[in-house]
Amino acid sequence: MASLVSSPFTLPSSKAVNLSSLSQKKYLLHSFLPKRSTKTNQKFKCTAIGNGLFTQTTQEVRRIVPEKSNLTTVKVVYVVLEAQYQSSLSAAVQSLNKSNEHASFELVGYLVEELRDENNYNSLCKDLEDANIFIGSLIFVEELALKVKAAVEKERDRLDAVLVFPSMPEVMRLNKLGSFSMSQLGQSKSPFFQLFKKKGKSNAGFADSMLKLVRTLPKVLKYLPSDKAQDARLYILSLQFWLGGSPDNLMNFLKMISGSYVPALKGAKIAYSEPVLYLDTGIWHPLAPCMYDDVKEYLNWYATRRDANERLKSKDAPVIGLVLQRSHIVTGDESHYVAVIMELEAKGAKVIPIFAGGLDFSGPVERYFIDPVTKKPMINSVVSLTGFALVGGPARQDHPRAVEALMKLDVPYIVALPLVFQTTEEWLNSTLGLHPIQVALQVALPELDGGMEPIVFSGRDPRTGKSHALHNRVEQLCTRAIRWAELKRKTKADKRLAITVFSFPPDKGNVGTAAYLNVFSSIYSVLKELKRDGYNVDGLPETSEALIEEIIHDKEAQFDSPNLNVVYKMGVREYKNLTPYATALEENWGKPPGNLNSDGENLLVYGKQYGNVFIGVQPTFGYEGDPMRLLFSKSASPHHGFAAYYSYVEKIFKADAVLHFGTHGSLEFMPGKQVGMSDACFPDSLIGNIPNIYYYAANNPSEATVAKRRSYANTISYLTPPAENAGLYKGLKQLSELISSYQSLKDSGRGQQIVSSIISTAKQCNLDKDVDLPEEGVELPQKERDLVVGKVYSKIMEIESRLLPCGLHVIGEPPTAMEAVATLVNIAALDRAEEEISSLPSILAQTVGRDIEDIYRGSDKGILRDVELLKQITETSRGAITAFVERSTNSKGQVVDVADKLTSILGFGVNEPWIQYLSNTKFYRADREKLRVLFQFLGECLRLIVEDNEVGSLKQALEGKYVEPGPGGDPIRNPKVLPTGKNIHALDPQSIPTTAAMQSAKIVVERLLERQKIDNGGKYPETVALVLWGTDNIKTYGESLAQVLWMIGVTPVTDTLGRVNRVEIVSLEELGRPRIDVVVNCSGVFRDLFINQMNLLDRAVKMVAELDEPEEQNYVRKHALEQAKELGVEVREAASRIFSNASGSYSSNINLAVENSSWNDEKQLQDMYLSRKSFAFDCDAPGVGMTEKRKIFEMALSTADATFQNLDSSEISLTDVSHYFDSDPTNLVQNLRKDGKKPSAYIADTTTANAQVRTLSETVRLDARTKLLNPKWYEGMLSSGYEGVREIEKRLTNTVGWSATSGQVDNWVYEEANTTFIQDEEMLNRLMSTNPNSFRKLLQTFLEANGRGYWETSEENIEKLRQLYSEVEDKIEGIDR
Repeated sequence: MASLVSSPFTLPSSKAVNLSSLSQKKYLLHSFLPKRSTKTNQKFKCTAIGNGLFTQTTQEVRRIVPEKSNLTTVKVVYVVLEAQYQSSLSAAVQSLNKSNEHASFELVGYLVEELRDENNYNSLCKDLEDANIFIGSLIFVEELALKVKAAVEKERDRLDAVLVFPSMPEVMRLNKLGSFSMSQLGQSKSPFFQLFKKKGKSNAGFADSMLKLVRTLPKVLKYLPSDKAQDARLYILSLQFWLGGSPDNLMNFLKMISGSYVPALKGAKIAYSEPVLYLDTGIWHPLAPCMYDDVKEYLNWYATRRDANERLKSKDAPVIGLVLQRSHIVTGDESHYVAVIMELEAKGAKVIPIFAGGLDFSGPVERYFIDPVTKKPMINSVVSLTGFALVGGPARQDHPRAVEALMKLDVPYIVALPLVFQTTEEWLNSTLGLHPIQVALQVALPELDGGMEPIVFSGRDPRTGKSHALHNRVEQLCTRAIRWAELKRKTKADKRLAITVFSFPPDKGNVGTAAYLNVFSSIYSVLKELKRDGYNVDGLPETSEALIEEIIHDKEAQFDSPNLNVVYKMGVREYKNLTPYATALEENWGKPPGNLNSDGENLLVYGKQYGNVFIGVQPTFGYEGDPMRLLFSKSASPHHGFAAYYSYVEKIFKADAVLHFGTHGSLEFMPGKQVGMSDACFPDSLIGNIPNIYYYAANNPSEATVAKRRSYANTISYLTPPAENAGLYKGLKQLSELISSYQSLKDSGRGQQIVSSIISTAKQCNLDKDVDLPEEGVELPQKERDLVVGKVYSKIMEIESRLLPCGLHVIGEPPTAMEAVATLVNIAALDRAEEEISSLPSILAQTVGRDIEDIYRGSDKGILRDVELLKQITETSRGAITAFVERSTNSKGQVVDVADKLTSILGFGVNEPWIQYLSNTKFYRADREKLRVLFQFLGECLRLIVEDNEVGSLKQALEGKYVEPGPGGDPIRNPKVLPTGKNIHALDPQSIPTTAAMQSAKIVVERLLERQKIDNGGKYPETVALVLWGTDNIKTYGESLAQVLWMIGVTPVTDTLGRVNRVEIVSLEELGRPRIDVVVNCSGVFRDLFINQMNLLDRAVKMVAELDEPEEQNYVRKHALEQAKELGVEVREAASRIFSNASGSYSSNINLAVENSSWNDEKQLQDMYLSRKSFAFDCDAPGVGMTEKRKIFEMALSTADATFQNLDSSEISLTDVSHYFDSDPTNLVQNLRKDGKKPSAYIADTTTANAQVRTLSETVRLDARTKLLNPKWYEGMLSSGYEGVREIEKRLTNTVGWSATSGQVDNWVYEEANTTFIQDEEMLNRLMSTNPNSFRKLLQTFLEANGRGYWETSEENIEKLRQLYSEVEDKIEGIDR
């Protein structure tokens, strides 16, 4: 088997074209490997072979023991990151032993990753006991670096030589050659390291200067007399030999070191040759006579090649740049590179393969890929086969420098992956796919450079450690690289684009769903722009309304036709021919065509074509209406209709690119490996070879990252709608007026009377659930009256100032400056200590001698004075910022060049608009310097908010150019998210939680525990069940992750590279409370992005469970011991607390059941949650992935006293998306608890500077008041027409979801919604005529809320709803009575 997968390429004598023959036979890669039974339950078994780790290989395959002889034996032990040195070192030692002079050599090698296994680690320690020489290289994973350090330190003084090449400082300090050591590394005094400290910051620069030194130093040192200089010289020669990597170099290296430092050989005068030096950077081609340092010379050789056909030499051939790792070339481990080069050439592409020896590829990229004369790129796309970030490799990265080089190059940048820590078979059998450390180093970090398409193209042989090409993956990688290159070369008029919209849940009123986006208006604006630019968009209608009508077949999903427009009917035979994986779908869906997207004979593709643009509707998962399928713990494959859609796009419409329009579809959430997919993973099969461009909401970096990794998308961010304050309406407005009059008249005789009105109005507004109100008409003393008014006032302020995204965003229409005011006010409300910017509220509070935190606390308690002061501060902030924005805009409301305006504003001092504004308020003495710094920052933010590059970036992507990367997240916390139109990335997963996140987390946890004690008779909760979301942890840099750590009483520790891979216990004295047990439900997206952090959490919980502490002070231990006893397992296993879905599955499906009304009772929803969410991560066997541990999950949940979730940014709240209730276990916990008690449910709200912990029901009420029932919000939505009605219906459906999972929705919420949307005739007619399908769903949801017992109302109301329902049904069916 190994020989088949790893057969090195032998070049056939005929043309290179034959090379592709392997890939033309459509084998799945698995057909090369021994057959395994395909039953899913066995999938898990085969991963857990042996030690449960990612790699089962051991050092024994790298052990060479010489035959017995009289010669001295020199034992060499090495530890390396990757296996490419294995074959080269083995060859060197074998030829030394063959020559049989001076000494015989024993050799054994370890891959860093293997040291996770205790047995392997013990074997390393044992091997070191009688070793002479230790060699280490590229050891950058902290927990393993510390293991290596501990093992070598014990023997360091006894060893004859210790050589460590670039690694973490802890390991580098082990170096010793005679008198040369690096023990002072990292301390400024070390003279050797002064040489590297030129730039200080950039580690890649460090590696480069090191290479220059390596070239020149030995010559200089040769003439210095001291031993110290000679030892330093030999260290640097060693590095030269090592970087030279060939068997000859390594042989001479071993001769030099053993001859100089092994005592028994010192007199033997072993002769060695100087290192053979290869170019540090250059161009390498397997058929070229030499390496080239000059592109022109290389291209001259290319043009005279005899083996190449004319097509390859023609000017029209696409040119692909490859970036290779020099160590693979010099050690002879390059068959996977050869395969890619040959495959590209077989497909008619020219190749320029460059390499670098250091860790910085930005120089070589500019030097060899850009024409020195014209400054234009000579290539059409670039593929890095190293897997590393462009600058810095596995060590510290310099992303800005990488982005600068790639912007100059301006072509698509693909980073493919060689397997590093796993063998081919281990990867194929893994449900996770790639090893988490490799995901962090080789997927997450290149994404920050703008890298895309993490396709695994080569495997590793377990025996020889050599890399081998995975032919099918190589073929796909090469085809995709050429397809991206073609975008650069094809004319606009000829390019074919498939725009894909989503319909979720499947209903005609939902075609074109996307978060915050007015999809059809956006598509229309994009198409008009493309048309202007020269794309063929024939027959585009006159308006976006007409566009909707043509796709949905009838005016805004209105009357007469139940179906969407069918663009193509695909027969079953054609479908099977075009879709090689069709048979794999039959297990879940039976034979094609099936009954989804089909008419019983053909598969139907919905959509409409305009010239070279096709707008199609992506089919849905297909199982959302089937309660039985929703219970399966693993998700089903795509159905035939889904596969047919993508076969049509790629093979019949022949799209040059597909544009997925908005957040988000279901392609990237189909089953398969999490990251590093194989050909058997559905997202990989579906997207095929089409370049994928994806418009994604800027505030959702986590799901955007899943789309990048699993559907190979180039994600382009769009802005969420500009935020506004919720404001007040109806009774709430009256209340606010009453409070104003109370403040002016409270000391007169009318005070009591006004308070009574306030109390009765507050009750009418249902505020009595949120504030303790006394009975009406009860005489209250002045102090208590003030407190009642203060509490009501505080609640109203909270509602009024809540931020809402108003309406829906249209791509290419940036907000006007005035629309940006509310966003700027919130940006200004946060202290930014690291940039030395004070928040505006804190500057204003200081002016009146108060601390803003105290004012927040006082206002929360309802102290009238503080509520009033906070209101003044808030209003003054808005006023000052409005004044500033008005000065920065012209009469049309557009921002004029902010930079110029600012300089003129900042130059005057007295005339600064904010100073002018403040001079008429009580805050006129505010600190001018702090204000100036803040407003300079706000000016920059304003410029970014209104800058618009969303359509511009799309055009760049379609022209095969590089799209600049940028972080996703919340623009208020992190204005670097702006301007939109960037290729979104997440963050380095090993960098969280940050220290600041830990600080914020402590505050929230203490408030949560305080609140729970108040509601629970002064007792701490023993267990809290909580949720970790991917996006939240990206936006807050790991706050909710840090909350979990603080609950159990541990704190994260960063390593020298700033990465978090360890935790330390906080003592009970310091903690000052018991350790709280946790049950953590990680979303599927969190699991994909932060598996390292799941490992960290699991290690932390198990560490705490094993502490020798009293049980009443350590609830983790208390429960783990009880559960271990009951289940008869070890305490470590009973302490499993980190749960998620099975690998490749997402969500508990409760959201799908609720959205599609496909559930019978709450018990069924709870079963879905348990069956889908009970997969545990185990830090003792991380390679196994997620393992089902339902019993432990149920027992842990049954101890929960509270459930908890976080809200971290204003635009997404509890009823905006279905994810929040989908993950809510409140009712479930009540059913599992022995006492049947309902747990408290809390939501932490960190959307503003004043973090709050509210109960779930308070938050649901706040949400209903500020969104669903708020005229400002629903009118904003309805201004978007068709899409707006759906948004209203969605909020109501999500409210029912909360009733179903938690029972925390008050009856009045449904009653008021009914009054607002159904009792109001005018409103009712607007909804019905704008989007009848969504209106029908709205009526159905009201009836369902009543039928399931969540809403009690009058019989007339229900009768009216039923009557309306049948009217709309008839209208939709086209029956006029």
